[in-house]
Amino acid sequence: MSSNIRITRICQHCGEAFIAKTTVTQYCGDRCAKRAYKARKKAEKIEASNEETQRKIEQPIIELQAKEFLTVKEACQLLGISRTTLWRTIKQGRLKTAKIGTRIIIRKQDLQDLFN
Repeated sequence: MSSNIRITRICQHCGEAFIAKTTVTQYCGDRCAKRAYKARKKAEKIEASNEETQRKIEQPIIELQAKEFLTVKEACQLLGISRTTLWRTIKQGRLKTAKIGTRIIIRKQDLQDLFN
């Protein structure tokens, strides 16, 4: 059963006019169909890469929010401030710290209390 339909269409890839023999034809030929497929796959790979990068950026912040005690470096990363600013806040006595061996530990609750 062959179709006698002849419809003028615009190719989704190259934008040229062509005669389609079915109502669902999108491309003027195999060449444009393959190029559109490759462009779709490339866009999917780029999107997947962007999502992976975003997830890797957000991963440390999520892990830091789960911890109860933070180091100075982790506290700076969580708050988005410099080490100098954090040390200044500690020296002013507005933030309590504990020293375990040579490490300075900050309780996350004390960081939250700083803003209340």
